[in-house]
Amino acid sequence: MASMTVSAGDVVTAPNAGAAVKAQIHESIQRLTGWLEENDYRGYDTFDGLSAKYVRPLTFENEFLRTALLQGVRRFPVNLRPLLGVEKSRSTKGMGFLARGFIRLHKATGDPQWTEKAKSALQWLTEHQAEGYSGACWGNHFDYQSRTFYLPKNTPTIVWTSLIGHAFLDGYEYFHDVSYLKTAISACEHIVNDLNKTAHGNGVCISYIPGRISEVHNANTLGASLLARTYSHAHDDSYRDLAQKAIRYTAQHQRADSSWYYGENENLHWVDNFHTAYVLDCFKHYAHGTGDDRFQQNMMNGYAYWKKIFFLEDGTPRYYDHKTLPLDIQCSSQAIDTLVFFHDLDPESLPLAVKVAQWTITNMQDRSGYFYYRRYSPWLVNKTPTLHWGQATMLSALAGLYRLL
Repeated sequence: MASMTVSAGDVVTAPNAGAAVKAQIHESIQRLTGWLEENDYRGYDTFDGLSAKYVRPLTFENEFLRTALLQGVRRFPVNLRPLLGVEKSRSTKGMGFLARGFIRLHKATGDPQWTEKAKSALQWLTEHQAEGYSGACWGNHFDYQSRTFYLPKNTPTIVWTSLIGHAFLDGYEYFHDVSYLKTAISACEHIVNDLNKTAHGNGVCISYIPGRISEVHNANTLGASLLARTYSHAHDDSYRDLAQKAIRYTAQHQRADSSWYYGENENLHWVDNFHTAYVLDCFKHYAHGTGDDRFQQNMMNGYAYWKKIFFLEDGTPRYYDHKTLPLDIQCSSQAIDTLVFFHDLDPESLPLAVKVAQWTITNMQDRSGYFYYRRYSPWLVNKTPTLHWGQATMLSALAGLYRLL
């Protein structure tokens, strides 16, 4: 398949990745953090279209019209949000990824500014939890209309809660502040007590949001990953047991080619890059947290499939299993992060992570420092500065790669 690289350049692979590669990644991080600070860590979100205060009343709260507005804003190749009344905001998930990135930068450089920024982000997250649940949890700062349900803002999701919970565990393991562990434990209590679990044989699927039954693999395994990693510190057997059943559910639904659908409902039967990478990360967190390696073959088969299918020769990250476009910044950031995470199991992961990072910096980073949302062709680019979807995830990923290099 032909590459869609816009600006050609020599790719330096990881075994020869010396000062030039590290300098390129460091310079990219500096430009990105400069943009983030200039914008007070605020940006848009891919799904914030219902925050269009000038247009939302015209939906008359009709489900079809809400969906049309949200998806229209999301998919339009030019950022319409300033014209429609959508404001830049901080994102809980974004602040979680930023906290993780700042911790990684302090590990890499020892610069105390990153400690201060990481602790500030974690404090902000502590102050912006969703209210009325059994434990710490987080959701969107905007209303959301999916294919199957309507989600008012601040309704917690297991995806947000789990990823932010991992940020608090990073904080606990690095700063040894027990309050961060307590927050992660509290998030596990939310998962255990507030979310539906659907039994399938010896496995269970943890639902995406409170009050509904849903079977989405990355959401289910993200919950399991937080439970397992927290178990390694808190030693609560209920966390380990639920994590094991959730991982078993997704292992049982691995397809013959070793891929996973996004979800098991018929309208969720697609396979994409970054949701697959989430699942792989979660299998690895589960094994690390519990010492249970019974799903190791599922993980490594899935990893081999993911690495084979979702990357072009020059590091371009494909979106779907059957097509490359659109080139999405989340595919880049999660690919880098997962490849770095698997470097101890795969000697080829680091060279590929460097390729993906170099391709992304060359083709997706604006001169001002932020990363574009999507590239549809060499000439058609959606340059929306998304916060969690692009800037926060890229900072976390590049910081992890920089530290490893």
